[in-house]
Amino acid sequence: MRDAGLEQAIRAAGGVASLARAIGIAQPSVSSWSRIPAERVLAVEAFTRVERSVLRPDLYGSSNVSSKPEVDEIDQLRAAEYGLLSLLLGKAPDAGTLARVAQLKGDASELGMAHVELAMAAAAVDDRAASKEFFDLFIGLGRGELLPYASYYLTGFLHERPLARVREDLDLLGIERAGPSREPEDHIAILLEVMAGLARGDFEAEFAEQTRFFDRHLKPWAARMFVDLEMSGTAKFYRAVGRVGRVFMELEAEAFTLSE
Repeated sequence: MRDAGLEQAIRAAGGVASLARAIGIAQPSVSSWSRIPAERVLAVEAFTRVERSVLRPDLYGSSNVSSKPEVDEIDQLRAAEYGLLSLLLGKAPDAGTLARVAQLKGDASELGMAHVELAMAAAAVDDRAASKEFFDLFIGLGRGELLPYASYYLTGFLHERPLARVREDLDLLGIERAGPSREPEDHIAILLEVMAGLARGDFEAEFAEQTRFFDRHLKPWAARMFVDLEMSGTAKFYRAVGRVGRVFMELEAEAFTLSE
């Protein structure tokens, strides 16, 4: 049974399918919700304009809002970067997603130039070609060109100790999975989504928890995976995604090291 906040969001969005498309997840995931997951509240609020205190009063009610620290601009930008990469690596982009990515702007920094390259790649591809590229890279007939899982990159096998460590830390952070997806939690898109939530302050966690989660679950392998994506001979659109991911992972690793 859906709670009142979720029902209001669905009405404001124009239906379950519209809400799912807007926040970049599958319709069955939204259909399975009884309430909006903590990590999705801000995205739903941005699309529906239903206030977060209505969507999840247990998290953003008057007793909670006053004690919740304000997220600064840098962390908002970091969260957006993690969210973008999670969206593009979690499923093939549809036409709407490609259109939004094509509007990215960039400055003269390495990450800014990577954004420009990604925008150009998005403008040059249609959703059908992007879906085929996603399938060939990450799914394939039997397996894709890349296996974007911590277990595989760190041990050479799936469902190994790195996956168990991710599950342990998700439990410690009080983060529960939402939706019917059975993708192992050490998939790069899931780890990036968690980091986006930590940067936004969606979870009750100190900044040190961001450092710990990044150091344990992304720093040892994510940049290497993005390099593999960037160097793929078959990737076109996703080669640009790989560049953005590599540069951003390097920047995050350096920033967390300096903050210690």
